[in-house]
Amino acid sequence: MSSLEQKFDEFAKKNEAVKEADIASIFDEAKPVDPEHMIGQWKGGSFNTGHPTHELLKTVKWAGKNFRTVDDVEPIMLYDEAGARVWAKDYGNAQLRELKFRGVISTAMIYDKLPIIDSFRHISDNVVIGAMDNKELPKEAGTYYFYLRKIAE
Repeated sequence: MSSLEQKFDEFAKKNEAVKEADIASIFDEAKPVDPEHMIGQWKGGSFNTGHPTHELLKTVKWAGKNFRTVDDVEPIMLYDEAGARVWAKDYGNAQLRELKFRGVISTAMIYDKLPIIDSFRHISDNVVIGAMDNKELPKEAGTYYFYLRKIAE
């Protein structure tokens, strides 16, 4: 396990608040990821940096994301009352493209219906860290950082 993976795991295990700057440094240290690497189902996790999206996703029982193809993504999957993953249709679909964010070109997910772009970086073959850029939130909210773990097929 690399030192980056160890640092990431430390923060991913924390339930208490963490500093956005600490998560941003992990994101910045992580390598870019190719769009094809994202294909599959991913379980979502969140860092509690005080960003409003962290609480929102806990409330709606966020399950993660489904990347069927580069051009066909279900960006928000939720757990229903039976614990099954269901697509949150209100958020629409999304697509993957390579974009520059925080100085690095990597895969980003662009929502079809919302002014949101999620940028991804590689932690391990089965884990990526994400940074959400949401044009509708005030700049003071900061960047929402999250992570995805690939679900074995």
